[in-house]
Amino acid sequence: QVQLVESGGGLVQDGGSLRLTCAASKSIFSTKLMGWYRQAPGKQRELVADITGGGTTRYVDSVKGRFTISRDNAKNTVSLQMNSLRPEDTAVYYCNAEYWSGRSYWGQGTQVTVSS
Repeated sequence: QVQLVESGGGLVQDGGSLRLTCAASKSIFSTKLMGWYRQAPGKQRELVADITGGGTTRYVDSVKGRFTISRDNAKNTVSLQMNSLRPEDTAVYYCNAEYWSGRSYWGQGTQVTVSS
């Protein structure tokens, strides 16, 4: 079992920045993917960004050029730097770890609110 704990959410004004961090209770070295998802009220959870063990990244079109995902295998963390935030980025952000074993784990989520 792996516990994922997100931090860094909060309230920010339109155009502001936040940095989310996900800390894993065990090594993320053998993860296939580490990702950030978000879920806004009344909407389905969507992938925001993910990163492979080799460092290849992927982003949803709406955040390209504004968000940056990174991972630190030594610290067992994955981060999401969010710049130029918009009200439509408001959501609960979740961390996900997908291991090569096929197991997948989720954090409890952190709220991000962008005011206009």
